[in-house]
Amino acid sequence: MANSNNQLQTAKKAREDEFYTQLCDIENELRHYRTHFKGKTVLCNCDDPRVSNFFKYFALNFEILGLKKLIATCYKNNEPDLFSMNTCEQAVYIIYEGDKNGNRIPDPSEMEVLPLQGDGDFRSAECIELLKQADIVCTNPPFSLFREYVAQLIKYDKKFLIIGNQNAIHYREIFPLFMNNQVWLGYGFHRNCAHFITKYEDNASDADHREGMIRVPSVTWFTNLEIPRRHEQMIIYKTYNPDDYPKYDNYDAINVDKTTDIPCDYDGPMGVPITFMYKYCPEQFEILGTSTDSMPKGAPYVASKRIYERIIIRKI
Repeated sequence: MANSNNQLQTAKKAREDEFYTQLCDIENELRHYRTHFKGKTVLCNCDDPRVSNFFKYFALNFEILGLKKLIATCYKNNEPDLFSMNTCEQAVYIIYEGDKNGNRIPDPSEMEVLPLQGDGDFRSAECIELLKQADIVCTNPPFSLFREYVAQLIKYDKKFLIIGNQNAIHYREIFPLFMNNQVWLGYGFHRNCAHFITKYEDNASDADHREGMIRVPSVTWFTNLEIPRRHEQMIIYKTYNPDDYPKYDNYDAINVDKTTDIPCDYDGPMGVPITFMYKYCPEQFEILGTSTDSMPKGAPYVASKRIYERIIIRKI
């Protein structure tokens, strides 16, 4: 896992973000959101449709989901063949508006391929115009540009379901969105790990290695689409005692090492691990901040020992 994570960090530093999501992972998450898509225009704006399983998923399920339109922006490619990997120097965007010949298959002839003046960067003016047309954005954006990407979605008030690194929860630009209930986590990947299709070498163990893929830990889905999970309250049953729940040296709150150990009879501030966000229900808990922003030295200390960063919460 550590080696795979190092590979990811190296790729991020080099601005190499070509991590393609498996169709099975998209299907596993998207099955929880089907009611959101009827009559909607979906944009996949970090996707080459020849290799993007996001585009493939929405094209193949266009009628089942009841979509109005599917748009994909394509970086320096213009071949309309959905399953080819030909490349050229022309960036394009592709529009698919459903089956027209009755075979229920998204044929290349049914896709409108239009040129872009630039390189297809989601931040360009022409790609922003396409963003304005969309109701929902769904993709795996570049991890290295995650802050900018989310800021753009919020600026243009778009619904979205995107993949990002779990550590992005702590980003100064992202965490306030969680506090204000503008963003929350989706259902996630098994054990918070994913195998992405990529050209980068994978050093995962034999048990986890998959040819042509890289195993990346701590990845998850970020969304602002309502799902039942986020309103399911945790069952908490542990009782508070000062020995098991010591206070921080540098902040008036108790430390909780595991989300499942949140005491049911403590009403003051508590510091919980980042994994709490998978169980966060806004009707049950209030998010007060992070240890980085709230505590002197920017980190929690217990008995003079620094511990992992915490999210500060309080029961409602």
